[in-house]
Amino acid sequence: MFELDLRSRQPIYEQLMEKMKEMVIRELWRPHDQLPSVRAMAKQLMVNPNTIQKAYRELERDGWIYSVPGKGSFVAPRPKEPNAEAIAAVYEQFVRLVKEARFLGVTNEQLWQWIIEGEKEGESDDSIRRRDENV
Repeated sequence: MFELDLRSRQPIYEQLMEKMKEMVIRELWRPHDQLPSVRAMAKQLMVNPNTIQKAYRELERDGWIYSVPGKGSFVAPRPKEPNAEAIAAVYEQFVRLVKEARFLGVTNEQLWQWIIEGEKEGESDDSIRRRDENV
């Protein structure tokens, strides 16, 4: 599935949230797909179940997943309306990263190239997924 860096300064539940969001963004997990149970994921990642539960709770609060009592947790469908609060948070992170990159000497041209590469990466993920679906 994915690995967590247990020696990182970033809390494990935040690392888990980022990895899970990436799985949703890359559509490796699709809307209404059932997620592994807290117990199963804790066992697989060798992490305390309370840590997994905290990540699930935060993801649910942020609208990434939903839970059905007695059934488990599932990937939430993409909202029809843009989430202004989530967009604002991404914007703040983006601005912070751009400022940091500029401080480190990254040019505007390099930044644009990174954006283009990120867009191409998303397109290649789509083509790989379509190819896999046709197999």
